[in-house]
Amino acid sequence: MSEPTPRPAPDRAHDAVLRHIEDRLRSGEIKLGDRLPGERALAEQFGISRASVRDAIRALEVMGVVKSATGSGPNAGTIVVSDPSAALGSALRLHVASQRLPVKDIVEARIMMETWSLAHAADAPWDAGQLAEARRLLEAMDDGGLPSPAFTALDAQFHVALSALAGNAVVSTMMDSLREAIRTYVDEAVLAHGEWDSIAAELREQHRGILEAVEARDGEAAARLVREHIEWFYARTL
Repeated sequence: MSEPTPRPAPDRAHDAVLRHIEDRLRSGEIKLGDRLPGERALAEQFGISRASVRDAIRALEVMGVVKSATGSGPNAGTIVVSDPSAALGSALRLHVASQRLPVKDIVEARIMMETWSLAHAADAPWDAGQLAEARRLLEAMDDGGLPSPAFTALDAQFHVALSALAGNAVVSTMMDSLREAIRTYVDEAVLAHGEWDSIAAELREQHRGILEAVEARDGEAAARLVREHIEWFYARTL
């Protein structure tokens, strides 16, 4: 008779649930929008405590894999979602705060990915309608009364929208995450620097030039302009 499967160590018991969810996602048995079994069912299935199940669910939430809601009704329970940029952004932000990842290195990584994205967007199969969101964000930034944190938030969305035209989901996710990782530093630096009105005016002009190059499918110009734009901004503020 075979030996029973040993129970996992208490401090790692939730790993069984994490592996289970990963395997089922990979196989297609669980899809986006599906609801996971309840705590009790998972605890019984894996022979672990409900506390360990809760640990696993919390870990999945932090990773942006699931979203949990208490109560009853169609939105209650633990639902499979996909929000990798939020999870990566939070992790990167903490490591930047710990000074393990220098802001300068984050900016350089952003330049590499964003110039690649705009260069490749020139030959990607997008249509003019896909620029609507970028243009809307550009128009929103024309509001001279915007406080700097609102402007920089729109700025971040504008760059992500343009980079998405290259059609690479991993690069788009990483772009979003890198922007999120240093957003607090950017806001603090802008407020400390002063002269925001003149900085914002220059950023608006640079944004228009980048968008025009993207619309013209001039990948070389778009990549050059976005590099100059990013380097100029960080030289002025950080």
